[in-house]
Amino acid sequence: MPRRNCVFWLIILLTFSVFYSKASAGATRNAVMTKTENSQPAYILPSPKTEGGVSVEEALAARRSQRSFQNRELSAEQLSQILWAAYGITEPVPEPSLRGGLRTTPSAGATYPLEIYVVVGNVAGIEAGAYKYVSREHKIIRTIDKDIREELSAAALGQAMLRDAPITVVYSAVFSRILGRYGERGRERYVFMELGHSAQNVYLQAEALRLGACAVGAFTDKRVSRLLQLPAEENPLYLIPVGYSASH
Repeated sequence: MPRRNCVFWLIILLTFSVFYSKASAGATRNAVMTKTENSQPAYILPSPKTEGGVSVEEALAARRSQRSFQNRELSAEQLSQILWAAYGITEPVPEPSLRGGLRTTPSAGATYPLEIYVVVGNVAGIEAGAYKYVSREHKIIRTIDKDIREELSAAALGQAMLRDAPITVVYSAVFSRILGRYGERGRERYVFMELGHSAQNVYLQAEALRLGACAVGAFTDKRVSRLLQLPAEENPLYLIPVGYSASH
């Protein structure tokens, strides 16, 4: 083949490779919506990253509770990273009781009694509403199809940060998962230890993303349960609004 033709095809090949790489990278940055007949929309979240530019030590030193937020849009990548930090799978295991595998949060006897929801108000490419996080598939399934941040704020004694933040991570617990193995000690101690581990993960991940977070325990349980339409066996425990701090 003449040299000129070789150079021509080499340029074509390089151009295609660059274009394909950019297209592939772009595809992983967005949540992918799926929907089956008679079901609510679900979003497959971008794959979480396991390396970042902020060390654990830096995140610990900088961590503070931020109580005022901009209603500034978050990316699907940021949402993905926050939810993965809260309760994501780090080692898939086929054992059914693990519901997907080992996670970012230590759990007594790997019982994983927590459930994670997220109230979405302003995330690129994801409709506003309430969603349940499914760790096993790293996706969110919509449970409420409207922006409920105003109502969530009212259920939490009018705290404005829950109205203003683009997302709020909501924790509930299924105590029966741990009672059979650990009894009342599991209910009174182990569940709340696990909750603290997970909430700190959210704080540190938010800091690594240059976002703010604030754990909220002051709310009316029944109002939050009704608003989120939680199953009868789930008890709401914690709310963590996440977003860009208004002071930045």
